[in-house]
Amino acid sequence: MVFVYFLLAAAITVYAAIKLSTYADVISEKSSMGGVLVGTLLLAGATSLPEVTTSISAVMINNPDIAVGNMLGSNLFNIFILAMFDLYFRQKRLFNEASRDHLYTAGLGLLLTVLTMIALVVRIDLTFIGIGVDALLIAALYGIGIYYIGKRPKAPTATPEVEQEVVVSTTESITVKRAVIGFAVAALVIMAAGTALSISGDRIAVVTGLGSSFVGSFLIAASTSLPEAVAVFVALKLRNVNLAFGSILGSNIFNMVIIAMSDVFYQNGSILADVSASHLVTAVGITILSILVMYSVLRKDVTSKVRYIVPSVLVVLVYFVSSYLIFIG
Repeated sequence: MVFVYFLLAAAITVYAAIKLSTYADVISEKSSMGGVLVGTLLLAGATSLPEVTTSISAVMINNPDIAVGNMLGSNLFNIFILAMFDLYFRQKRLFNEASRDHLYTAGLGLLLTVLTMIALVVRIDLTFIGIGVDALLIAALYGIGIYYIGKRPKAPTATPEVEQEVVVSTTESITVKRAVIGFAVAALVIMAAGTALSISGDRIAVVTGLGSSFVGSFLIAASTSLPEAVAVFVALKLRNVNLAFGSILGSNIFNMVIIAMSDVFYQNGSILADVSASHLVTAVGITILSILVMYSVLRKDVTSKVRYIVPSVLVVLVYFVSSYLIFIG
């Protein structure tokens, strides 16, 4: 029965994510905020709500490995999503269309991942006001980075191609006010579904004997990343590449600050000092994938189809190798 609850929560998450990304597209098109900013802040934060509820719920049931594994595994899976969609839409060459402003978000995500990796190696069990100093440092750098990204001038958006007759008919009638309200409702639904995912995922870890690190880093991480996957797909169908990229990269940096949120509820010291060393594999994988994404956005337009898809193929390979290494422990 636990698998039925898990699948039901995942299905609700997918439906809410479709609504979420549609409303986000309306906000980015009809307000002063562009696709980069809406994707990095609004959509990324909302699609990361399952990670928030899952990680905090996991800490409350005394399973910190699911909490940290879910957060790191989601980041790994998010970049995998981006690569898979790039391969699927390879004729459109998504990385060539993406704004270079995403480099700032990707760079911040890389920095926060490296800090987490160092914390997992050094294991300093030092707290301040009950929160690990490593988690506080990650949260502080996240705040500084978001402030800097938010202060940057809005990048000019490219005119979408004429392929939008169906899209326009479904979104043109939606006002900004209605989009904001709908966005908030969909976000709350996603948050509730995330809690259900974490509780059923913890039961699956016990029933199957797979272990909390693997279940948190792979099964629950993939499930709580469903909103990102659906949001990216809908954004790409709406021809809003920057919204898609902003959603994934913004989600990854928001997921890192979830460590600090989880540590607030963790009563046994620093959460990063107490979790399994297998999470280091995930952190290394995220670092490699982040570098590949930054390279893909930074490089000049590539004419050769084979050369263009190489980074995305490497991302897929590294993802499966990392998942296998986590599985074998």
